[in-house]
Amino acid sequence: MKGSPQPQWRSSHWFDRHRLAIDVTLAVVLFLFSIVSMTAVGWYGTSFPDPYPTDPEAVGQTGLSPLLLGFFTFALIAPLAVRRTYPTLSAALCYSAALAHLFTGVSLILPADFVVLIALYSVTAYGSRRGYLIAAGGAIVGSITVAYLLTSLPPTSTTFTVVTTLVILLCFFAAWSMGMMRRTRRTQLEALAWRAERLERERDEQVALATAAERTRIAREMHDIVAHSLSVLIAQADGGRYAAAKDPEAPTRALETIGEVGRAALSDMRRLLGVLRSDAPDDANVSAVASPAEVASSAHLSADRPSTSSATLTPQPDIATLPDLVDQVRKAGLRVSYGSTGSPRPLPPGIGLVIYRVCQEALTNVLKHAGPTPQVSVMVKWEADSISVEILDDGRGAAADHDGLGQGIIGMTERAAMFNGTLRAGPRAGGGYQVSCTIPLPG
Repeated sequence: MKGSPQPQWRSSHWFDRHRLAIDVTLAVVLFLFSIVSMTAVGWYGTSFPDPYPTDPEAVGQTGLSPLLLGFFTFALIAPLAVRRTYPTLSAALCYSAALAHLFTGVSLILPADFVVLIALYSVTAYGSRRGYLIAAGGAIVGSITVAYLLTSLPPTSTTFTVVTTLVILLCFFAAWSMGMMRRTRRTQLEALAWRAERLERERDEQVALATAAERTRIAREMHDIVAHSLSVLIAQADGGRYAAAKDPEAPTRALETIGEVGRAALSDMRRLLGVLRSDAPDDANVSAVASPAEVASSAHLSADRPSTSSATLTPQPDIATLPDLVDQVRKAGLRVSYGSTGSPRPLPPGIGLVIYRVCQEALTNVLKHAGPTPQVSVMVKWEADSISVEILDDGRGAAADHDGLGQGIIGMTERAAMFNGTLRAGPRAGGGYQVSCTIPLPG
């Protein structure tokens, strides 16, 4: 998502990045506040069992020195400096200091005792599960301990002890609840961040896979267009040159066929490469076809006069254009027969293009490898649950020259596999070559 993050997110990230400095500052402020508050009210503290001396001199005898009170205050507050960095350790040290001042004769309540609530909140929000469960149990034990010590004070009644214990428990429960809410919120944010990262990674992988698939598709289409067109052009050029001595009209017919095939190849190339333009329509089932006038005009365009006309959009070839393909190959000098059995019906998108490309590649291979005068038959069979096409020739077959570098059969196999189809290609037992492709159709 573009743009800068929201202010609350920026603030949260800033607090997370500087958590140690912020916690140390908080601990220093709380320590100074506790010392100043105890000094302002004359908080000396008392030891048991005489918590309320009436003689001013007795305060100095039974009371605790400000140095000892400052020590326990520091021991209670100092662990807060690492309350988010090491939450379990911080809570353990804070709890230990609180219990220590209770059992060593220090006054029952110190201003710094309230930081135990902060320690409980911190270990619940940022610590481990075991850590905050132990801290919650320690809070209950601490509340019972305070209640027990309250009973040792002479003027304290049972009702006062119970109420005080319940208030302390409620304070601990409130701190624990707030910590759990914070912990839940952090867990949700971490889960959302992890999911967003995973989705972004999957998106990048999908883009990479789609890019590779598109490159493969374009390479396959380029192979089909270029290989077929060049094979026809070469066959016409060679045939026209050899037949010129006996038939003066042969070069003219060959040139006409070369022109038609060249224009068709140019149209296919423009259609294929047009999808790479940023302003081309995003439609996989349309293609640009150039007329002879467009080809002639594009050849005479000057550098200072760019073309701004858009190409006409037409559907891609499919099984309905197979007769045109066969006629084109016949003009190239190949003897081809075409037939169809079964009841034709509309095909799902893409299957007709696969059948067309398989026939185009097979006929191109016949022109290139079958020999001078092969007889070829193209048969389309419509079955109840499938469609198949078979291309047979009586050419050289296994004796045909081949450099092993072509990708035609691989491309045909990949096209058929996209629709769970099968393709068989190889020499025939009686001579010649056979290509058979079968694609299942949905019910």
